Amino acid sequence: MTYSSVITKPQPSDVEIAQAHILEPIADIAERAGIPAEALIPYGTTKAKVDVPALRTTDVWDKPLGRTVLVTAMSPTPAGEGKSTTLIGLADALRTAGKNTIVAIREPSQGPVMGIKGGAAGGGYAQIVPMEDINLHLTGDMHALTAANNTLAALIDNHIQQGNELGIDPRRVTWRRCMDVNDRSLRSIVTGLGGPAHGTPREAGFDITAASEMMAILCLATDLADLKAKLANIVIGQTYSGGPVTVGDLQVEGALTALLRDALNPNLVQTLGGTPALIHGGPFANIAHGCNSLIATQTARRLGDIVVTEAGFGSDLGAEKFFDIKAREGGIDVDAAVVVATIRSLKYNGGVAKEDLNSENLAALDEGLKNLERHVKNMEKFGTTPVVALNLFTSDTDVEREHVAEWAEKLGVRLAESTVWAEGGAGAAELAEQVLEVIESGQAPNAGSQQLYDPAEGIAESIKTIATRIYGASGVEFSTKAKKDLQFLADHGWDKLPVCISKTQYSFSDDPAELGAPEGHVLHVRELLPRLGAGFVVALTGQVMTMPGLPKRPAAEQIDVAEDGTIAGLF
Repeated sequence: MTYSSVITKPQPSDVEIAQAHILEPIADIAERAGIPAEALIPYGTTKAKVDVPALRTTDVWDKPLGRTVLVTAMSPTPAGEGKSTTLIGLADALRTAGKNTIVAIREPSQGPVMGIKGGAAGGGYAQIVPMEDINLHLTGDMHALTAANNTLAALIDNHIQQGNELGIDPRRVTWRRCMDVNDRSLRSIVTGLGGPAHGTPREAGFDITAASEMMAILCLATDLADLKAKLANIVIGQTYSGGPVTVGDLQVEGALTALLRDALNPNLVQTLGGTPALIHGGPFANIAHGCNSLIATQTARRLGDIVVTEAGFGSDLGAEKFFDIKAREGGIDVDAAVVVATIRSLKYNGGVAKEDLNSENLAALDEGLKNLERHVKNMEKFGTTPVVALNLFTSDTDVEREHVAEWAEKLGVRLAESTVWAEGGAGAAELAEQVLEVIESGQAPNAGSQQLYDPAEGIAESIKTIATRIYGASGVEFSTKAKKDLQFLADHGWDKLPVCISKTQYSFSDDPAELGAPEGHVLHVRELLPRLGAGFVVALTGQVMTMPGLPKRPAAEQIDVAEDGTIAGLF
């Protein structure tokens, strides 16, 4: 029997499934999560913010920390893997198994929502809801981040215009504006045109909000005082003499903190199965550190016995950064890991064109399994025992499924099939059982403390370690600009920070066309950016862009609103 027998009739879209669901009052979800009324800030009846400072004064904060399950995936493809969908279905399955489970997940960016990838609220019968709110504005955190980021940009330009007391060199301003939309036309711009009254002309540009340092700071701050301190440490550029200029020098960290005060508290929503979900922060894993906020994850660990959280894209991106940046910062131990894969994506990594993925092809499947194997071995390098979640599609054949099962048995890899899109939590029962076995066996004690590298060895060595041990590269090549950046970092004592590598998500190399599990390639680092507020250094590699562009046929063309206000076409 094939998985297609599970689906016997045409299925509604994700948004139709979400709209047909009757949501529980958010106060009931908060009670289920153990959040007292005094720590809940409702935004209507179906979503709320958790007042973390208030929660810290209650008995909840004295509870033992819950166990952490990290969900990542194989290298992404246009065929789709369903990482968020699998995560949500797994959480519902764990709750059905009697475990007090909390989801900690990222907030979608409007860039992919209006572009091509879609949202990050799951799909089918494994979603977090209210789906429309989550994929569009939620409680306004993305807008607050954008406002704070661009307020700082305006303050920098105003300082230069009003006498430039700090001696900021307009040619060396590194702070960029941002917006939560894919807009390639704004990658590189010139500001200040129109004469003296309109500011000093200089080259500038926009990043997408998800890639901004503001986003990283929000996701790594532990409280308001820590947020303000991190904001003050932001390096916005250099003086004419080459010295760094910070937000603290401008004395505007208080104003920026005011704009982000409410955004620092995580948002509470629910899954279709009624599992409480904290959704907060939304950095991309290819151009940022790719994990939800530390404050949301730590709050979830206080509330639940098991926390299911995510790391964007594959082990080479979000998962590596989860361990080497987020877990290092927050002291998080990972008790089990899940690597999501699909037969379609395996065949794509094996060289099959997207339009041919519905046809059985065991030779391509074997080639694609090399990609999955590397992701599994990468997770083991951080001390975890990964479970492969094979997210099934209707086109998957029995022969293909058996082939993947034989691969897993041969390598001694835990494997569980998943049908969460069609069946919700019930479709992840086997996966939940496997995850619980790993947790209860204690096979991965204190895994969160097992980072890949020691930042004290220096930025160049940290990048080399990641490139050779995780990407399968033979070495690293630094551009002339990157070599100058390395010297600048060393001159100011910033070369002992963790590194956040920005790299294409489609390949272990920096070339998106190199699918599968390439080896012996060279990682090309073109620029290094100090992100002192976030506490790491960003390494831009290959041709990766921090402001994505829209596709030929953006998803926005399919989205509409009926006269009664119902949204259609949102996946």
